[in-house]
Amino acid sequence: MYSLIERYMNKITKEDVNSFALKKNISLSEDELTFTYDFIKKNWDKILSNPNILNLNRYKDKYSEENFIKINELFKEYYSKYRMFI
Repeated sequence: MYSLIERYMNKITKEDVNSFALKKNISLSEDELTFTYDFIKKNWDKILSNPNILNLNRYKDKYSEENFIKINELFKEYYSKYRMFI
């Protein structure tokens, strides 16, 4: 399973991240999108191996208040759905 995720993450683009955000009603600014993409590319494997290390409040200043709330809720939703698989 890890290798499948790794292949996907190696190919993910900024446009993929933006498209996903828009589908979830999150309209990221260019700075927010760049930060999110860079963060995902750099940290996905660490977070996947230990999701508890992710403290979204550390990054609150990187997003508008509205987007931060939406991202936080989205993380909670996906974590509750998929935590048994990671």
